[in-house]
Amino acid sequence: MPLFILFLSLWLAGFSTNVFATDITVSLDRSPVSVDESFQIIFTASESPDADPDFSPLEQDFTIQNQSQSSRTEFVNGKLNHMIQWIITVMANDSGNLIIPMIKFGGDSSPALKIMVSPGVAANKNAVRDDDLYLEVTTNTEKPLIQSQVLYTMKLYRRVDLAKANLSEPELNDAVIEKLADDTNYSTQVNGVTYVVIERKYAIFPQKSGEATIKPLVLTADIVARGRQNNSFFNSQVTQRRIVKSNPITLNVQPIPETFTDSHWLTAEQVELAQTWSSDTAQMKVGEPLTRTLKLLARGSTVGQIPELNNVKIDPQLKAYNDQPVLHEDKTVAGIVANREEKIAFIPAKAGNYTLPAIQISWFNTQSQKIEIAALPEMTLNVVAGEDTAQAKTFVPAAIEEQKQVPIIPILETKTENLIWQSIAIFSTLGWLITLGFVFFKHKSTSKIVPEPLENPAEISLKSCVKQLKKACESNDANAAKSALMEWGRKQLDESSLGTIAPHCEARLRDEILKLNTFLYAKNAEPWQGKELFKTFSENNARAKLTTHAKNDALKPLYKL
Repeated sequence: MPLFILFLSLWLAGFSTNVFATDITVSLDRSPVSVDESFQIIFTASESPDADPDFSPLEQDFTIQNQSQSSRTEFVNGKLNHMIQWIITVMANDSGNLIIPMIKFGGDSSPALKIMVSPGVAANKNAVRDDDLYLEVTTNTEKPLIQSQVLYTMKLYRRVDLAKANLSEPELNDAVIEKLADDTNYSTQVNGVTYVVIERKYAIFPQKSGEATIKPLVLTADIVARGRQNNSFFNSQVTQRRIVKSNPITLNVQPIPETFTDSHWLTAEQVELAQTWSSDTAQMKVGEPLTRTLKLLARGSTVGQIPELNNVKIDPQLKAYNDQPVLHEDKTVAGIVANREEKIAFIPAKAGNYTLPAIQISWFNTQSQKIEIAALPEMTLNVVAGEDTAQAKTFVPAAIEEQKQVPIIPILETKTENLIWQSIAIFSTLGWLITLGFVFFKHKSTSKIVPEPLENPAEISLKSCVKQLKKACESNDANAAKSALMEWGRKQLDESSLGTIAPHCEARLRDEILKLNTFLYAKNAEPWQGKELFKTFSENNARAKLTTHAKNDALKPLYKL
């Protein structure tokens, strides 16, 4: 018996250790990194671990420069959250695919993590060197596919103090360019000299195949002069103006592969297609709505590239009502993540089984260089008759049956009395109605009419332009589409021609406007189709709303050097 108790105690101790182990995560402030750059490894625990961490395994591949610890406790939604962080600043000893090893915190431990370390910047051909200040620009590929994501990275190296700095944006014809996450700051060594580095990333989506050159970036900076101090307290510090340029980068943009035969070209690093339902699809009832939500996530793509998800034909007895699609983009250090969500409400007209065809989205995987398909399988909705009709059939006979059982009582004695009371009631009602009518008409004739608040006239006018454009595109009327676009351009952009409106729009919409312009002046042109123009116009408006509040922070980090 004592042996059994000892065994049970040991088993419970092991079980509790596994169940109540502290969850410790590990992350990086950026990735990949260069062999001569410092970076931070961040260990995070939701509660105090079993013991203090042992970071000595890091010294096999990394040099530890600094380490710190912080903790924070806060209430979130009435719940107490506790977090402890250990931040380790390191430099890699060598380049290649390295492993940040598992770190033990007594009985607890953090998971291992991979990191790509590239060779030092001294070998980079795209760095324009200066002893004190220089720019380096790189791309993750020089042969991208058309409309695929190119990650463009700018690094500003300095070992001088700047009073002010202004950096130009990358420029590439026929391309969509988006600034990614916030700038990062760190220190690095180049040929034994320590530099402070500001790193900034962009996502570039070339819209035309062939050779294309990203123009050099231009940095205009006021450098605080060394060894020149002004004795006057009120005078500003002495600065020197410096202009630094990066190298240009030429891309060889590849066309759509001949093996890709789908009508809509979509290129991405990863695509996920999913669906949810508002209730059970096996218990659907006639006349009751059931909502299907379709979601597509595409890493390394823009929302403008994602096709329509709900484009399948269904039984006419199953009415479908589409909501406006919800478009959203997340900008991360690894690139853009595009999201599209569509909601469809189905209302069946009669009982039976309805088949929804499979949904298939063809896309080109830029990681594996292969064509893949994101799909939802065919499914069947089971619709049964509603309960209202059945209830009505049973309720009415039951009520009639109850009435049959009520005894009939003679009321001859009260007939005269009832007639008197009925006359009084009718007279009172007529008097009340006459009084109410008199008050109503008197109030109407003496009171002022207060109009309901109207919409902004400018908004009504813009909505009218959009409606006219939609109608023109649906009827493939090129001249009407031109008129609607020009009216929209005058009100929204203060431009009065298709040629001047196009540059203000996203690349795909710009191309469609220019196609319309070419068609209107071409001889013997093929019939114009307006569907793609209105689709790109709608998506351009949606993207404009998403990015309206994120345009003013482009150069702020550089002023804080």
